[in-house]
Amino acid sequence: MEAFNYQFTALRGMQAGREYYTVMCPLKLIPKIFLFDEEEIPAELRAQRVLNRARIPEIARYIIDNPTAYVFSSITASIDGNVRFEPREAHGAERNVGTLTVPMTARFLINDGQHRRAAIEEALKANPQLGDETVSVVFFVDAGLERSQQMFADLNKHAVRPTRSIGILYDRRDPMAQVAYRLSQQVPVFKGLTEIEKTTISNRSTKLFTLSAIYQATHALLQSSRGATLTRTDEDHACEFWTVLGDVIPEWRQIIQRQVSAAQLRSEYVHAHGVALHAFGIAGHSLVATYPDDWRTRLNPLGTLNWLRTNPVWEGRAMYHGKMSKAGLSVQLTANLIKQTLGLKLSAEEVAAEQQVKPTVKMRSVG
Repeated sequence: MEAFNYQFTALRGMQAGREYYTVMCPLKLIPKIFLFDEEEIPAELRAQRVLNRARIPEIARYIIDNPTAYVFSSITASIDGNVRFEPREAHGAERNVGTLTVPMTARFLINDGQHRRAAIEEALKANPQLGDETVSVVFFVDAGLERSQQMFADLNKHAVRPTRSIGILYDRRDPMAQVAYRLSQQVPVFKGLTEIEKTTISNRSTKLFTLSAIYQATHALLQSSRGATLTRTDEDHACEFWTVLGDVIPEWRQIIQRQVSAAQLRSEYVHAHGVALHAFGIAGHSLVATYPDDWRTRLNPLGTLNWLRTNPVWEGRAMYHGKMSKAGLSVQLTANLIKQTLGLKLSAEEVAAEQQVKPTVKMRSVG
């Protein structure tokens, strides 16, 4: 009968009075035995979210591009069938090490990891040699749909994604992430003033910008695609741009010299927030492209622009109802104003965006 069974070397554990098993499953077996609920099944009759197929190519590409360095966490699945665990020893240290036998007629239902499963299937098509590698799988013996749905809820209830900043800090594959970190250590207005773990800054924090904000702003400045190779010239250019800008804006000079606190700048000025930093990157790219030889001196008007949050010009752009906004439109409208201040022409898309600004807070309100 073994020909009609799957057999896995397994570790047996116990949670909430129920046995579960951890096995090493060959990647080539993953698409054959693990199923996810079809999209047309109503949510109340499924034990998983609908598969987001847009995520699959990126995950598959991660495996394909990093065949000697990819890392996957365990897949969690339920088995609907009669399983048998045979320990190596009846007593002692190996009583929970043995062979897990599962009938081929059993149904495997993924509780956590359906996108990894789909990505593995796609990666195997491009590189079949990955098939003999393994991924750890945690098996629970299925106790029905209700139990599987509760498992899904429990597994995701306490899952917390790492912050964008710490993800950038630890990312060794994305050249821009490494550039952003080095900029945070070199540029005067960033050095010692960058929050490298959190994506938001508390009111009393001594930090001015987050690492994720520097990443986004520098990405906009250099206009490079994710994962694209960056040269030392690109990094030097970004470092020079942010350094020169830090010398142009009076309040940035003050915080570099530690004459004012980061908390004070954030409470009073628009330029002390990520939305403005991102906008500087967008406008900076256009400025350097338009005036490659004298962009440095052309930054000077930004030093006399009224950056106070009380200036009505920022309402409907960087701010809504008196609060700073991180929305994409806010970034674009803030960049538009900066570009206009620098004497740069707006694109057709940027002109169209201007139609969403209230007439009372258009460019004429600067001062």
